[in-house]
Order: sequence, then structure tokens, then C-alpha cells
Amino acid sequence: MRARALLLAGAVVVLAGCGAAKTAYPRPKTVEGSVPKQTAPATTSTTASTTTTAGPTGAGGATSGKALFVKNTCNTCHTYKPAGANGKIGPDLDKLPQYARVAKQPLDQFVRTSIVDPKAYVEKGFPPVMPSFASLPADQVDALVKFLTKGT
Repeated sequence: MRARALLLAGAVVVLAGCGAAKTAYPRPKTVEGSVPKQTAPATTSTTASTTTTAGPTGAGGATSGKALFVKNTCNTCHTYKPAGANGKIGPDLDKLPQYARVAKQPLDQFVRTSIVDPKAYVEKGFPPVMPSFASLPADQVDALVKFLTKGT
């Protein structure tokens, strides 16, 4: 009988400990260091009013087009060798001339439309999930078109 009472008392103590404490949640860890600062593309909004009709000139256009491609995270969804991109969500942009032929449009026009109104033509096998970049300044759209059609 005494052993039974001790066993019962022990069980009560163990059960009393269960649920009596507060739930423990993991605490965030402190991260030390800094995030590298990203550089802005060559064209800024302050100069957009003077360059929107003329577009980028010289080698800067292609370079800023590549920077814009990365800045706008095109590389996360699309494969495009000149940008070193290998995304698989969207169509392979190395095949843009082929897509333009199927859409029966000139390459430059097709690329521009695909940037500002991506649902105008959706490549077979891909969901229509690309956001519109119509809010980009015209000079930035020009730089992207040049980069995507020339590859440099």
C-alpha cells in the first residue's frame, strides 16, 4: 500500500510539472555584420526627363540594361546567358527571336510589349504571372530592350 501511495504521489508530481511551465519559443539570433550596398543603375529619375525620348546612348545603354535586368529581379525567373541568369519560372530569354517570330512581331516591339504588358503574349507552357514593368521610365525600358535584343 505504501509503494502504491509513493507511485501515485510521484505520478502527481510528474503530471503537475507538465503544462505548468510557459511555452518556450525560439528567440531571434543577433546577426552581426552588414549587407553590401547595391549600386543604382546608370540612369536616375532626376535625369529621366531629359533622356526618356532619346534613350540610353553608347555602351552605357547595354550596361545599364544588364544592371536593370538584375535590379528588377528578371534573373530570378528567366534564363538569359548574357546576364548569367538561369531562372526556370519564366521563358528562356535566349529564345526571344523565336518567340517574336511565333507572335508575328518585330523583335524590339515584342520585347518592349513583353516588358510593359506581359500578358499580351504568354509563351506556351508558362503561367501568366510576370508583373508589368510599365511604371519604369522610358529610358530604362529602352535600356532593357537593347540589352535583351543585343545581348550585350
